[in-house]
Amino acid sequence: MKIAIGSDHAGLALKNQIKEHLLARSYEVVDVGTHTEESCDYPDFALGVGRKVARGEVERGILICGSGIGMSIAANKVPGVRAALCHEPLSARLTRQDNDSNVLTMGARIIGSLMALAVVDAWLAEPFGGGRHQRRVDKIKAIEEQA
Repeated sequence: MKIAIGSDHAGLALKNQIKEHLLARSYEVVDVGTHTEESCDYPDFALGVGRKVARGEVERGILICGSGIGMSIAANKVPGVRAALCHEPLSARLTRQDNDSNVLTMGARIIGSLMALAVVDAWLAEPFGGGRHQRRVDKIKAIEEQA
């Protein structure tokens, strides 16, 4: 699986830990930045990852900022992105199972690195449930087309 990953300066250290974790598990990782601790704007990286996901260049995306909230808001502005903010594995599994989320966001100031890795693993392992959930995801897609 090919995964795009991005962060702002607040999420840089956690992004790098997640990237190493993914590479060790043989995922292909596209790092859209940031690559320094210099202050930067999270929407730039949310757009970069979101576009890669929406265009099908990668299968999934992971975004980290201080709280995870800004990344989630910004990524969800990209048509085709269903970004979910998760700080524990159950939510990560449910958002894949029920919502077919394709972008995971987390807050580096909220979650520890061990929990973040558990969230990533749960999110990547869980398949979309389909069935009645597909009808709901289709309605989300219809909202995007009407907006």
